[in-house]
Amino acid sequence: MRRLWLIFAQTVTISLAVLFVISTLNPEWSLRWPLSGQTTENAQPRDNSFRNAARKALPSVVHIFTSQKNPSQQNPMAEDPLFRHFFGDEGEIDDSRKSGLGSGVIVSTDGYILTNYHVVENADQIEVALDNGKTLTAQPVGGDPETDLAVLKLDPGEDGIREFPAITLGRMDEVTVGDIVLAIGNPFGVGQTVTMGIVSALGRSHLGINTFENFIQTDAAINPGNSGGALVDANGNLIGISTAIYSRSGGSLGIGFAIPVSTASNVLEQIVRTGAVTRGWIGIEAQEITRELAESFELPSTEGALIAGVQRGGPADAAGVKPGDILLSVAGKPVKDPQTMLDLIAALKPGAKVPFSFRRQKEVLETTIGIGKRPPLRANRD
Repeated sequence: MRRLWLIFAQTVTISLAVLFVISTLNPEWSLRWPLSGQTTENAQPRDNSFRNAARKALPSVVHIFTSQKNPSQQNPMAEDPLFRHFFGDEGEIDDSRKSGLGSGVIVSTDGYILTNYHVVENADQIEVALDNGKTLTAQPVGGDPETDLAVLKLDPGEDGIREFPAITLGRMDEVTVGDIVLAIGNPFGVGQTVTMGIVSALGRSHLGINTFENFIQTDAAINPGNSGGALVDANGNLIGISTAIYSRSGGSLGIGFAIPVSTASNVLEQIVRTGAVTRGWIGIEAQEITRELAESFELPSTEGALIAGVQRGGPADAAGVKPGDILLSVAGKPVKDPQTMLDLIAALKPGAKVPFSFRRQKEVLETTIGIGKRPPLRANRD
C-alpha cells in the first residue's frame, strides 16, 4: 500500500513539473487545454458584437439608382419624326442616358426617404432597391442643395406595400466624440455594406462642401455609393446621413462626414410640409476677420463677421448696414465668424424684426432688421 502511494505521489509531482515547464516556456499551449467547465482567458465575450444595431438599421437603408437624359450624347436626328422609330419611343439612343447610384434611408413607415441632393439631382427616373430585394420607383418630394439633402417618396408598387421599415431617429445631444458608429450604404455598387468606426469630431465646418455645414466626422469607412446612407449609433438609431469623404484617391482614408440627424430632420419636416426649405436672409456678404484685418481695423479680437457687400434694396441696406461694418450679434447671440452668422440668420423666420449689433469704426451700433426670405440656390455638381 505504501509503495502504491509513493508511485502516485511521484506521478503527480512529475506531472505538475511538466505542466510548469510547458506554461513557462510556451503559455499558449496550456491555453489550448482548459479544464472542464472553465474558459480560457483570451476567449472573447459575445456582447461586443454590434449585430443587433446592424439588424435593426439594415432594413431601413436602401440602394438608389438614377438615370437622366444626357444632352451631350442626344442624337439630333432623334427629334425628326422620320427617324424617331430608329431611336425608340422616347427619341433617344441607348447611350443618351447617364446613370448613377447612391444610398438612402427610409424615415417613415409611409415611404419617405432621406438621401443626398447630389444623388438624385437632375434625375428623371429613380429606382429604389429595398433590403428585401424588391425594387420600387420613387418620386422626388423636394431638395435642399445648401445642405445637400433631398426627400423621396416610395411608390408602393403592384404589391401595394402599406408600411415600410422606418429607421429610428437618434438624438444629437446624446452623441459625443468617441462613440461607436456604423456606416451603412452601397459602396461602389457592391451591395449592402456595414462599416464600423467612432465619432471623430462634431460640428465640422469651413470645409467648402455645403453652404450650411455642421458635420459629424467619422473614421467609419465611407466610399462612393455610400452617399445618402445611414450613420447609426451602437443601438441602431440614425444620427447622420453620410455625405462626403476627404480623399486623394477616391477611396476611404478614414475621414468621412455625415449631416447630423438634427439638420436632416428639420429639412425633412419642411420639405414634406411645404416642398421646400425656408430660411432667413438680410442680403449681406461677409468674410472672416483675420489677425491682419483685426490689426488693420484696430479690433479687440478676430470674432465677428466683416461685411464685404450689401445687396441694394435688401433688408440690411434698408436698415443702413454698410460694407466695412462688423456684425457682432444676431438676436442677442454672438457672431463668432461668417459661418455662425449664416446659421443664425438662416434660422430666423422671414417677416420677423430682429435686433442686430454692429461695429462701425470704434462705435457699436444697435439696429433692427426685417428678415427676408433666402433666395433658393441651385447647385451644379459634376
